[in-house]
Amino acid sequence: MLTKAISLTPTRTPADYTDPVNNLPRNAFRRQDESPDELFYRQPRFVTHIDDGAIGAVTQLYREFLPAGGAILDLMSSWVSHLPPEVSYRRVVGLGLNREELARNPRLERFVVQNLNTNPQLPFEDGAFDGADIAVSVDYLTDPVTVLRDLGRVLAPGAPVVITFSNRCFPTKAVAVWHTLSDPGRLELVEGYLQEAGNWEGIEGLDRSPNRWGDPLYAVVARAA
Repeated sequence: MLTKAISLTPTRTPADYTDPVNNLPRNAFRRQDESPDELFYRQPRFVTHIDDGAIGAVTQLYREFLPAGGAILDLMSSWVSHLPPEVSYRRVVGLGLNREELARNPRLERFVVQNLNTNPQLPFEDGAFDGADIAVSVDYLTDPVTVLRDLGRVLAPGAPVVITFSNRCFPTKAVAVWHTLSDPGRLELVEGYLQEAGNWEGIEGLDRSPNRWGDPLYAVVARAA
C-alpha cells in the first residue's frame, strides 16, 4: 500500500487541444485501480504529498485569492489544509474521504465524508461559500466537470477557486488522461474542465513552482460566474 504520492513523469507531450475535454479519447477517466476509493483511502496518511517549497507556494496562492474572513470550502480535504496561519476565516468546511484525517485537521470547523467519484453533488446550499480550494487532488476526479459545475453553484458570485497540482500522485488512482500529459497539458486540461462546467469566469493557469530543484507547483484559478 502506498503511503505517499510518488513522482509522475508524463509518457508523452500532449497535442495542442483547442477543446481539451470534448476531444478526450474514450476511457480518459478510467483508473488502473477501479476498486472503491473508500478502500484505498481507508487508512489515514498523516504525511504531505508535496515538499515544503511547493506547500509554501500553495499557501501563498491562498493568501492572494481566498478572502480573509470568508467562508471557505476545502474540497478533497485531508489532515492539513495549507491555509495561511495568520489569516482568519469565518469558517472552513472540509470534504474528503478519510474521517480520521479530516478530524485531525485543526482548520476545519466541520467536515463531510463523501466520495465525489460516486456522488459528485455537494451537500451545501447555493452560494454558501466565499472561496474554495482543491489541493493536489484534481487528478483523481473521474467526473471533474460535474464536480466543478456544482462547486460553482455553492460559491457566491465572484468567489474564487484555487486548484493546485504537482507532478506527484497515487498513479493507480489518477485518471488515465493525467498520465498522458506534460505539466502544461495538465494546466490546459484543468482549465478545460472549468470551461466545460460553464459557470466560471476569469480562468487562468499559473506556474508557481518555487525552484528548479523541488516539486513543481501549478494552479488554475477562476471565479464563480
